[in-house]
Amino acid sequence: MAFPESTEERTLKAMVQIIKDGTAKPILIGNPEEIWGKIKQLGLNISSEQIQLVDHLCEANKLHFDSYVNEFYEMRKDKGMTPEAAREHMHEPIYYATMMVHKGDADGLVSGAVHSTGHTILPALQIIKTRDKFHKVSGVFFIRYRDEVLLFADAAVTIDPDAKDLAGIALDTAQTAERFGIAPRVAMLSFSTKGSAHHPLAKKMVEATEIAIDRAKEIMPHAVIDGEMQLDAAVEPWVAKIKCPHSQIQGDANVLVFPDLQAANIGYKLATFFGKAEAIGPILQGLQKPVNDLSRGCTAEEIAHITAFTVVEAQHIEKN
Repeated sequence: MAFPESTEERTLKAMVQIIKDGTAKPILIGNPEEIWGKIKQLGLNISSEQIQLVDHLCEANKLHFDSYVNEFYEMRKDKGMTPEAAREHMHEPIYYATMMVHKGDADGLVSGAVHSTGHTILPALQIIKTRDKFHKVSGVFFIRYRDEVLLFADAAVTIDPDAKDLAGIALDTAQTAERFGIAPRVAMLSFSTKGSAHHPLAKKMVEATEIAIDRAKEIMPHAVIDGEMQLDAAVEPWVAKIKCPHSQIQGDANVLVFPDLQAANIGYKLATFFGKAEAIGPILQGLQKPVNDLSRGCTAEEIAHITAFTVVEAQHIEKN
């Protein structure tokens, strides 16, 4: 598992947990002297046998580095990439780590403790690419509250999704839920429940629900999807009986699809800051290989959790 933010304190502290749990063999991209210096400064019990360091800019790695540069240039030359620009990009640990995943030199990548979501996603879109040509990437948070696990999407990537985008997000998130042993019950959220409000924004969620249900018939006919509905109707049985008594979702939704990034991002942070729920994510969906972004407010423990999720994704891709 590749980690381009190799001198970040939280990343290195997460390595201790990852090694202890046997989750993955960490690959840290960067200057070995700086990495070992930081490990020593933090007093972490990590040995050279437990991690792999890749000094991507050293002379000994030149042939490997040049092959990455050439491949990246070939990928992007039709979009104006020059050999010089390709080399400059590959100097950045995030680009080098992404190319490692693309080439199979790493099974997945975890980044974003220091950098923005765009910094992690852009190289993935340019190098690894989406599963299908017009597929959108989205981000899901696993929210652990009391004894329940809910999935919130898209809380990371798509700022203003249209109805088709939302349907895709719903199905991707349902598939992610299944991958982790959760039978998906998808609620398409709105400020309206089953026509209680007449507004274009509510109609968008109605249309998204219809598209998602239609697409699900082919790819996952067992999935339960319904909407549009308010949050309380989606997660509280007694409210559902009043607001949507004929819905397949009776306050038991476990996948919540929000109408846009603002709502989803605010929603998951409300759950964590006021509800004291635990958020793990975002897990990126729609890429050919696993690349996962971190919140810049993440802890070392959350990095370890995301790494475990990334391993599961890598194993799923390998099997399929």
